[in-house]
Amino acid sequence: MQANPNAAIIAALVSEASRAAILTVLLDGRFHSASELAHMASIKPQTASFHLAKLIEANVITVLKQGRYRYFAIGDQEVARVMESLLSIAPPVTVKSLRQSTQDKALRYARTCYDHLAGNVGVQLTHALLRSGILLEEADRYSVTEHGEEFFAGFGVDLNEAAMKRRRFSHQCLDWSERRHHLAGALGNALLERVLELDWVRRLPDTRAVQVTNEGKAGFKKVFSLDLN
Repeated sequence: MQANPNAAIIAALVSEASRAAILTVLLDGRFHSASELAHMASIKPQTASFHLAKLIEANVITVLKQGRYRYFAIGDQEVARVMESLLSIAPPVTVKSLRQSTQDKALRYARTCYDHLAGNVGVQLTHALLRSGILLEEADRYSVTEHGEEFFAGFGVDLNEAAMKRRRFSHQCLDWSERRHHLAGALGNALLERVLELDWVRRLPDTRAVQVTNEGKAGFKKVFSLDLN
């Protein structure tokens, strides 16, 4: 897939409600079956299959085949970035039930944006890294300071491994719910994987919202001076 997909193509694709719903589900960064996507997007399986074919044809998503099963995911971080940007300017969804309200609050609090941490927690964490001098803001990206290199080494994040990935290293991603930037790219992914490994956050089923554990609340406060209670 091209490194910089045509935003106009993606915008045209997501102008259809069902395709937009599918791509929003896939912003969790995981592979899903067509039936899972149909259920999570509240559409019929036949409808999901039709739109998945359109998205594959446009190289917006990728498919993984295992035996007779097929699993779908967003194939490029740039697609996720464009989707998150579109969500940031979209009008808010009308909340019609207590369940929908609870889900919306969970997504706004902490979620995955493709493969990095987003929502209020993601934005707070990014700004904590800036305040502490671990990161510096430069145009549309972040750079790691000498102090930051020492910090990440001590925190268990391998910067060299992250830098070797064929993708942008540490760019800004506009958070749709906070209207501020959070850390994305290979470094954002490495940081998310580390807090998942530490069990500071946990993925939840059927949603891209993530749960901050009690260990996480204590850890974020001790290491990053973030009070997430």
